[in-house]
Amino acid sequence: MRWRKAAVALLAALALPVYAAAPEPALVQVPSLATGQGATALGLNGWWYPAPTAKGPAPAVLLLHGCGGMLNPQGQPSAKTREYAALLHAQGWHVLALDSLTTRGEKQLCTQRIGTRKVTQTERRRDALGALQWLAAQDGVDADRLALLGWSNGGSTVLAATNLQHAEVRSARVKPRFAAAFYPGCEADAKRGYRPVSDTLLLVGLADDWTAAEPCQRLAQDGPPSVKVLAYEGAYHGFDGNAPLRLRADVPNGVHPGQGVHVGGHAVARVAAQQALLQALKAAFAP
Repeated sequence: MRWRKAAVALLAALALPVYAAAPEPALVQVPSLATGQGATALGLNGWWYPAPTAKGPAPAVLLLHGCGGMLNPQGQPSAKTREYAALLHAQGWHVLALDSLTTRGEKQLCTQRIGTRKVTQTERRRDALGALQWLAAQDGVDADRLALLGWSNGGSTVLAATNLQHAEVRSARVKPRFAAAFYPGCEADAKRGYRPVSDTLLLVGLADDWTAAEPCQRLAQDGPPSVKVLAYEGAYHGFDGNAPLRLRADVPNGVHPGQGVHVGGHAVARVAAQQALLQALKAAFAP
């Protein structure tokens, strides 16, 4: 049995997309639609990976981090941010990774109970809507081919920023053509009703005990055909990473409150999900 697991992991690693590292990003200021003190516009840090545009304007993807934030302990984009920036940049697309926490004096939200978090989904939705406007205004960006991509809390932000049940989404000047979310919390939008502004892909783990797959499956079942769910057997929260599975006892929110949550990579699901993501983005960005 042990050798079979090792063989599966090896085959999955061999199937990973091959891509070069993205160029060093530029640190930019991205205005949120949320406001700071004194009702002034709030500027967020963004890491901008512009794509070559010799052949004309190119699509752009906005990356929305999870509750752990997008920075590593050295204050640089996390390994996951850099990996996906490289993966998407290799396709000839612009990438903007948006930091919703640092400007607000936060480093992470994971250990804060839902309902008491210092940064709310309303604020994050407004961050995403502001970032879409910023992207649309950049030279070399095709404003008609924008996409949102988020993980966990950032995946919930993807849903919040594309749900036409929200008046500010309906009235937004810039709307994405496509949206994708890895293991988002779907409960709120499943209850609210999800009317997507674009095609939406949800990638979830059936073993996830942090943000369960079932509400996302229900959201898709009750929603329009433009919402698709891909669910991976045996995959936990963070299945698209490389870290070994571990229990996080410091997280108060989960399927079983007080018992912690499991987080870790799943080699087969990681490859399948990344390939599905690229395929969906290429289809969405096709002229």
